[in-house]
Amino acid sequence: MFDSLSTRLTAIFDRLGGHGRLTEDNIQEALREVRVALLEADVNFKVVRGFVERVRTKAVGQDVLKSLTPAQQVVKVVHDELVELLGGSGHRLAAAPHPPTVVMLIGLQGSGKTTTAAKLARMYAKQGQHPMLAAADTYRPAAQEQLRTLGTQLNVPVVGEAGQNPVAICRAALDDAAARGLTPLILDTAGRLHIDDAMIEELKRIKQDVRPHHILLVVDAMTGQDAVGVAEKFNAAVGIDAVILTKMDGDSRGGAALSVRHVTGRPIAFVGTGEKTDALEPFHPDRLASRILGMGDVLTLVEKAQQTVDAEKAQEMVRKLREDSFSLEDFREQLRQVRQLGPLDQILGMLPFGKALKAAPKDLDGEQADLDRFDAIILSMTPGERKNPEVINGSRRQRIARGSGTSVQDVNRLLKQYAQLRKMMKQLKGVEGRMGKLKGLPGFPTLRG
Repeated sequence: MFDSLSTRLTAIFDRLGGHGRLTEDNIQEALREVRVALLEADVNFKVVRGFVERVRTKAVGQDVLKSLTPAQQVVKVVHDELVELLGGSGHRLAAAPHPPTVVMLIGLQGSGKTTTAAKLARMYAKQGQHPMLAAADTYRPAAQEQLRTLGTQLNVPVVGEAGQNPVAICRAALDDAAARGLTPLILDTAGRLHIDDAMIEELKRIKQDVRPHHILLVVDAMTGQDAVGVAEKFNAAVGIDAVILTKMDGDSRGGAALSVRHVTGRPIAFVGTGEKTDALEPFHPDRLASRILGMGDVLTLVEKAQQTVDAEKAQEMVRKLREDSFSLEDFREQLRQVRQLGPLDQILGMLPFGKALKAAPKDLDGEQADLDRFDAIILSMTPGERKNPEVINGSRRQRIARGSGTSVQDVNRLLKQYAQLRKMMKQLKGVEGRMGKLKGLPGFPTLRG
């Protein structure tokens, strides 16, 4: 989402770093460009004005201009202000002293409330809790059925039937959750295409009757400044505790994320990064600020890896590589785990200076497609071919290509990459062996893990 803004800001600060010595004029010129970049990213103009003024005040201070690395100091000032603009330390949902903890989702129709309710339920279930969902959207066709389907997939109970009063559904769900010892209770309420009195009145009745511990506004980040206006109106009419921004994986300019916290005074709690139920992340202002400035987000990448990579399988892969028994089936397992981390452009964006490693989007699309092709190619092989690729001759390659819907060139490329990986591991093993012989010799350093 922030690729365009990130590219613009990175270029501005690269030019700023080219000056041997910074002056107030250098900084003023750079901040004018920052202002334009933020406005083009659809950030609220009042937010931009205040942000640039705060950065200017700090950046022209003597501590910055007289430092050894003034350009880096300016980047740090911008980073710190971005973190503050996005909400400081972030926002986490506290559990109620007496369960169930009630989380009420509100928002316009089409913002992604129902999917977000399921994502929250999955997140809490992964944490060892036992959530329940209340299907209180009785107006949108198939909304309740959609939530029930998602609840079945996640093995999470769903309360609510067609024709029931939304307030009664929420009350019944609260009583049921309390009786069964389930927490949290997540209320999926109805939305409209625009804010109207009937919707607001219904939300107020649910709030008064159920007394939710957290009211979260679900906002479509793709709507830009409209999202900020919607957040303001909901906060004034119903009162919200935090915001969930959906569709953060889209191609909008990101202005909503940079504006909503400042305009509403309410923090962003979560961001949705895809359609699947696992595509919900806690919002970390410092990490997003680092991504925007091209510094990467290694912590989020590590967390993703911990959630998707099986530690025992990883150890087994290392053992097989060392023993030179790494088969194409193992290679396929590695490809599958890489795909589970997410799109390649997102992964690269989390690496420090990852944007410099990125190819053109079409090249990244090609790399992502290669993972899919390689998976299909390996599945088209016989068990014997996967275990012993040396037997794959020309006729077998043609058969595998036909079976996987790919070309012989694709099969050759896969086998070449697999062979290169095995060759590299043999070389590393040889280096390990030589290093092992040196251990114990006078002057040889001892490496400690």
